[in-house]
Parts: sequence; structure tokens; C-alpha cells
Amino acid sequence: MLQRIRHRVSMPRRLIAALFTVALSAVAVAWAAPPDDLKEAQKLYGQQKLQPALDKIEIYLKAMPRDPQGRFLKGLILTEQKRVQDAIQVFTGLTEDFPELPEPYNNLAVLYASQGNYDKAKSALELAIHTHPSYATAHENLGDIYAQLASRAYDRALQLDKTNTTAQLKLAMVKDLFSSQKLAAAGAPRAEAAKTPPSPVPSAKTEVPKAEPPKPSPPVVAPVEVKPAPAATATPAAVPAAGASNGDANKAQAIASVEGWAKAWSAKDVKGYLAHYAFDFEVPGGMTRAAWEKERAERIERPKSIEVTVKVLSAQASDSEATVTFRQSYRSDSLKSSNTKTLKLVRQGERWLIKQEHAGG
Repeated sequence: MLQRIRHRVSMPRRLIAALFTVALSAVAVAWAAPPDDLKEAQKLYGQQKLQPALDKIEIYLKAMPRDPQGRFLKGLILTEQKRVQDAIQVFTGLTEDFPELPEPYNNLAVLYASQGNYDKAKSALELAIHTHPSYATAHENLGDIYAQLASRAYDRALQLDKTNTTAQLKLAMVKDLFSSQKLAAAGAPRAEAAKTPPSPVPSAKTEVPKAEPPKPSPPVVAPVEVKPAPAATATPAAVPAAGASNGDANKAQAIASVEGWAKAWSAKDVKGYLAHYAFDFEVPGGMTRAAWEKERAERIERPKSIEVTVKVLSAQASDSEATVTFRQSYRSDSLKSSNTKTLKLVRQGERWLIKQEHAGG
């Protein structure tokens, strides 16, 4: 099952092209690494030139060792090279340094499931959902994990009592479910993966292993494709009301992202605040991304307390872009201000991230 881990580290090749959609916001620690190294590594990875891609991303990470985008890509490459333990180490490190990102947890779950360790996979998916409650892929994959565990439990029950017809029926139902998922996996990747706009930020789309038909011993799980947000904010997207149009849903999600940005700012959560900015955010004043992030971090950490509230004045959204204009009220122990601000956001994976920021009417 685990047939659609939409943000997952996929073992099969055909998901490679879709694995770059999750908006993992770049937290640059150094500016010396040429961005071309990352782009070239992504290109090589998409061409299945795994070792050259790994060599290139290692060069990039020497200059930017904490960059989540480069580390995420390294984890994907190691997974494709079947270096499962090394990939687990990379994604585990990402969960420790960037616990607000759900995708590394999702990919860990896929790797654990490929080893038949469903308990660890379940725990990783639960953390992904805790981080991003609207992460649909993690919910679906968690359901698949529960189905895998159920299959094993029913099989064990039959080993202990072969006359248990109830267990036989339930096991047959789970088997049929896995069989239908296997047929679906034999076709093209899900449309959701195909229609996701490409992004410079890697996404965790992966597939989880599916169970083999039950046998007297616990069923063996063979790796199968599955699909991964993302993006890089921990703010859950707003859930549109039943019957709402795509435009209304996109608008609600973009507004929710802006509110989450203000909330992280108010909480003096530097990491969460910066995670709301897209990898290709247009840094003002000709500054480097690293210098801008350092300045923002200092301004957030300096006051003893901060309170930022936003009152949305207007919002427009398509499937890939959104513009939100609002009245921003800022209050700290040393400053109080109010102004109008406009944020232009882009969808990256399942998230809306800030691409441009303008103050003034």
C-alpha cells in the first residue's frame, strides 16, 4: 500500500522528476557556494546520474552545510543508490535541525517501511502529521502502515488458530486492498505529482512498499512506488469549506500562510519565520540571502517581546501564485508601528511561501 506517499523518498526511478516540489525553505549558513552547484546536482539527479549528482551536492554542502535543500537532495540520491542507512542518517539530521518540516519525517517512514520496520514508520508519520496537520500524504501513508500492521496481526492470528474465519475474512480484505494498490502503482504516477509545478526546492515524494500476499509467516514487503510539502512552513493550510472553489481554497491557504508567518514572528521563532520564505525570495536592497537572514534574526531576537497582528485587506490567488495585502501592526518593548504590506506568495508543494515583500500603500 503506502501507494501515494506524496512527499516521500521514492525507491523507483519514475518518481525522480517529481521529487523537487516540496518547498523546503533554504536556511543559508554561508553564501560562498555557487547556486549553480545545487541546480547542476538537481539536473544530474533528474537524469539518474546519481554519483555525479552526489559529488556535486557534496561540493555545495561544504559551503552550505546546514542548507535543508541540499541535504534533502543528498538524502534522495542516497536512497536511489540503495544506501538506506546513510539516507536515514541524512533525513534524521534534517528532523533534528528543522523539526518544523514534515517531509523528512515522511521520507524516514518510507525508508523504515522498506526495511519492514512499521513501528518506526508509524512514529515518523505521526510526527509529520503533528508538524503539518493538513499533510494529506502523511495521513494516507499512515493508513497504509496501519493496514500493513493489520495484515501481520491477522496472519499471526491465523497461525495460532487456523479455524478463525473472521481473521481469514479480514486478511482477505487487506490482501485485496494491497492487490488493487499494486495495480494502480503499475501505471503512471498520480496526477497530483505530475501537475505539481517544478520548484528549486526538493520535495519528498516517495512510494512505500506494498505487502506481498499473506503467507504462513509474516508477509514480506516489497518496495513499491509511492508519492511527498513541504514546503517549508509548519503552518497547516486552511481547509476549504465543502463546495468551495479552487480559487477560494487557494486564497484561504495563502491567507493562512500569512497568518502563520505573523504568528512565528510574534513567537520570536526565527527558524519558523524564515521557513515562510521561498528559496528564491527576492531579497531587498541587493543583500545576499545569508546577510538578510542574519539581519532578520537579529531584529527578531533583540526585543524582549514582539506582537504582530495582520488584518487582511485583499487577497487574490491562482493555483500557483497569490497576493495578500494587509494592515500590519507591530509592537515590541521598544517600538510600535503600523503600516500596509503586500506579500506575493508562490505555491511550492502543498505550501504557500513568500516570494516578494513590499511595504507601503
